[in-house]
Amino acid sequence: MRPPTDTGNVIMTDISAGLNALAIETPSWAYGNSGTRFKVFAQEGVPRDPFEKLADAAQVHAFTGAAPTVALHIPWDRVEDYAGLAAYAEERGVTLGTINANVFQDDDYMLGSVTNPDPRVRRKATDHLLECVDIMDATGSRDLKLWFSDGTNYPGQDDIRARQERLAEALQEVYARLGDDQRMLLEYKFFEPAFYTTDVPDWGTSLLHCLALGPKAVVCVDTGHHAPGTNIEFIVAQLLRVGRLGAFDFNSRFYADDDLMVGAADPFQLFRIMHEVVRGGGLDADSEVAFMLDQCHNIEPKIQGQIRSVMNVQEATAKALLIDTAALKAAQDSGDVLGANAVLMDAYNTDVRPLLAEWREAKGLAGDPIAAYKASGYLEKISAERVGGNQAGWGA
Repeated sequence: MRPPTDTGNVIMTDISAGLNALAIETPSWAYGNSGTRFKVFAQEGVPRDPFEKLADAAQVHAFTGAAPTVALHIPWDRVEDYAGLAAYAEERGVTLGTINANVFQDDDYMLGSVTNPDPRVRRKATDHLLECVDIMDATGSRDLKLWFSDGTNYPGQDDIRARQERLAEALQEVYARLGDDQRMLLEYKFFEPAFYTTDVPDWGTSLLHCLALGPKAVVCVDTGHHAPGTNIEFIVAQLLRVGRLGAFDFNSRFYADDDLMVGAADPFQLFRIMHEVVRGGGLDADSEVAFMLDQCHNIEPKIQGQIRSVMNVQEATAKALLIDTAALKAAQDSGDVLGANAVLMDAYNTDVRPLLAEWREAKGLAGDPIAAYKASGYLEKISAERVGGNQAGWGA
């Protein structure tokens, strides 16, 4: 790759392939009303059903050219005709992507879902996961994403090892139901809502279960699901190294899982992560790493929040693609500590916004997606049309 001091068409040639390979899935729930644990602020024009969510997601792809798929959350996005929902999406220029299961909002799951000590509750939770695979068959989706809030609040509340066995049993049943071209993404989170033990608290636990299941089980890294100071890029490098990095849930946080726009709290961290993605082949033609947003916009406009998030990932990726890898390796091999760091910092400190504007314009897109969206009048249109009914939000 060329050093960031080069200019013009040479740089565009170097980074275009990587940018072209970067597809970022947006989540249906990002377009509904959502917020903190304390308050949800309603906004005008918010979708009232999965179809309107897809219409909004199509706007993000139309203005960025980089968000071609939309993740669904079941039962929030349950419909009678999933094939019809998929056709509706395709008519608007997007396709249905990852199917996300929900085993954390039912009263039965107070003591856990697939790890619950009650076999009736475990059966109910596993049946829901199997239903999600049925939906994948109907939508043509490749990935099933699993996140479990399961855990305990007090020492002695339940048997830690027994809960892992219950988890493994449920995962095995669902894994066996997957089609040849389908995958299971196992997400982790180190705390919340359980405060003593979480049944899938870290990437190691997720990886152990995935290795036991087989090659169709891979780890999903949520960038907001780590303790402060965690070196996420190290985790990314390790999972890429063993071929088990399945997906990202991109967001950002200052304290815990704030679900802020990706890159908002620590853009340098996002750059470091994308450097490891590039270094590990995550943007190669044969890579199956999925890039997704997982954000709930509270005070910011929904569609603009998604557009800006896509742009933030693109900027971090463009900077990672600008790293002079030859100079970096030479400095590393010679033990030039500051020289190696300077190579990374030169790329990070490069203003890639003009390059990204040029890349977009070459594709027939506006150089500034946010300005173009604001000028389109789409928000005013849906605010006038979407009157009455129940706005989508958490749990809908």
